[in-house]
Amino acid sequence: MALVLIIDDDPSISYTLSRASQRQGHTVTFARTLQEGAQRATEEDFAAVFLDVCLPDGDGLTLLPQLKAQEPSPEVIIITGAGEPEGAAQAIADGAWEYIQKSDSIHQIAVTLERAIRYREKRLTTSQPSSLPLQRENIVGESPAIRKVLSTVEQYAASDVNVLITGETGVGKEMFARAIHENSKRSDKPFVVVDCAALPDSLAEGILYGYTKGAYTGASRESTGLIMQADGGTLFLDEIGELSLDVQKKFLRILQEHTVRPIGSAQEQHSDFRLLAATNCNLEAMVDNGTFRSDLLFRIKALHLSLPSLTERKEDIRLLVDKFITDFSNQYSIPPKKVDPELLEVLEAYDWPGNVRELRHAVDHAVSAARHEPLLFSQHIPQVIRISVAKQRIDQSPERIAPLPERKEDLPTLHDFRAEAYRKLEKQYLSDLLLLTDRSIKEACAISGLSRSRLYALLKEHGVQQNKTTPPDQ
Repeated sequence: MALVLIIDDDPSISYTLSRASQRQGHTVTFARTLQEGAQRATEEDFAAVFLDVCLPDGDGLTLLPQLKAQEPSPEVIIITGAGEPEGAAQAIADGAWEYIQKSDSIHQIAVTLERAIRYREKRLTTSQPSSLPLQRENIVGESPAIRKVLSTVEQYAASDVNVLITGETGVGKEMFARAIHENSKRSDKPFVVVDCAALPDSLAEGILYGYTKGAYTGASRESTGLIMQADGGTLFLDEIGELSLDVQKKFLRILQEHTVRPIGSAQEQHSDFRLLAATNCNLEAMVDNGTFRSDLLFRIKALHLSLPSLTERKEDIRLLVDKFITDFSNQYSIPPKKVDPELLEVLEAYDWPGNVRELRHAVDHAVSAARHEPLLFSQHIPQVIRISVAKQRIDQSPERIAPLPERKEDLPTLHDFRAEAYRKLEKQYLSDLLLLTDRSIKEACAISGLSRSRLYALLKEHGVQQNKTTPPDQ
């Protein structure tokens, strides 16, 4: 018997799902909203969760990372009334067990549930707790998004399969690659980084393969290539999408054979390395347009680690800021600084196109700008961030027709407020009316529906000058 949580606001669907669950002897708990489901999910150890996509207070898929970040996590079955292939792909990528439709038979639903629960039982039974905690040096954060990634890092570290790490610029792809290496059985061997963006075609073979003394002009001594340096350890190809097609072809053979022949040597050498690669490019799109080899992509993407952007883990910003302040305070030999709450609000409101790297630079700027001041304010961070947040706040703020009073006692009665607002709007209308009619009283009367005498009276009442630059029309 297992505990099953159904998060769905449709009573008839909830009834069908509960029947499918109870027939197998499982206990069912219900939640009607996203918020209620998130709360219920933390209260008991649910083996499976039926999660509706369309809930009254939001998209059910947004709850999936939080559910999968729980320890132990339930198996999540996404259920919706409409077939959405893109939604299905995203759900599976985020860790869902299955994606079924509400029109599926009760038998199909029951079979899916039973398989999910059986898989979870096996997963929990066979998984052995690590004797050592996960090494995560410099990886800061406790958000559901980062916890999910760290769980995947731990899983991939136990393997020896190639991994492709993807994510936006500045999310820390090399840092997570190092974490996979440091938690693997190869941790006592080298972690060798190849910067593919700085790997010129003409020098690629010498850098990767190495060369013997006298192999070519200028080769005054023997050089061990990066691939042999990684023997027994991990070879990390950073920004692999920057490799030319010619270098891609050469590297494909290295992956297939794990052997290299240094330039000038007659013998091949074997290198037992594990490959980790990273990119911020869409390699599938590059394959489609002929700039990346499909066979190479197939080999490097045996496992895939997708890193979240900073906007997807904003809960971690405060922890990151504290870490960076400590780092820079130690670097500059100054006492640690505290942070004004308003500065944190600004940092959490910013979009961070440069991700964690940009946040680190912003904190460095703030610590340097504050010098010996003990408290960091928003004035200490780069101006471009403050400007962006200010524009965002103005765009999101409703337009005011009156300034906000400083004290609640200064608020007028609703009747007086309406009267004052009406007067301001009426004056604005009259000004616009004269402007758009080029101060033609005749045309203004025709548009407004006012008599000439009434229009003149209103203009005088509101102090709107009707005839400063043009003669009165006839």
